[in-house]
Amino acid sequence: MASGSPKSPEAVQGLALPAVALAALLASAVLLAQACTTLPPRHPDDLCAIFSENTHWHAAARRSFESWGVPEPVLLAVLHQESRFRAKAVPGWRTVLGVIPVGRLSSAYGYGQVKVGTWQDYVRDTGRRTAARDDFGDVVDFIGWYGDVIHRTTAVAKDDAYHLYLAYHEGPAGFGRRSHEQKPWLLGVARKVQSRAALYGAQYAQCPEPAPAQARRF
Repeated sequence: MASGSPKSPEAVQGLALPAVALAALLASAVLLAQACTTLPPRHPDDLCAIFSENTHWHAAARRSFESWGVPEPVLLAVLHQESRFRAKAVPGWRTVLGVIPVGRLSSAYGYGQVKVGTWQDYVRDTGRRTAARDDFGDVVDFIGWYGDVIHRTTAVAKDDAYHLYLAYHEGPAGFGRRSHEQKPWLLGVARKVQSRAALYGAQYAQCPEPAPAQARRF
């Protein structure tokens, strides 16, 4: 067993200082990361206010529309439903005996609650290898891309928020099997998305510049 002379209080304090400094540095890094994450908009029920507060969101949504054809009000209505515009949103936990958490309900994550496999399909198809599920611009482009996939495989119109959301939730194959018809709760959620898309569309038509003078259809 090794032995040595006791350390003086000054020496112990000297060893503790680097640990305190490291803890402070880590805390600062966490706060900085949180500060760099875009907070949810203050007025989530007003599309003009959302885009006024986050002009880069408007630019990203417009690029998505121009690339894929899903209107901006529909894109934002889906995002509101999926995460309430929270960048790092995650699903709840699976539990044992109703109390012991054993893992997340799914791999869904971020603004669009996109699962890992579906996100990998998007990255592979678009070549956007640095895209992230907690980046608004990437996710709003993903929703446009997925809406285009849904349109091409199921013939759902790109401005049909109700059926587009059902297919977004169930996947094109599940939607084709009409799996949503066995989920009354999901039909209710899709109606909420439809209503919000209509609300956002009416607002978007009245947004001052730089938003366009009227809502557009594809």
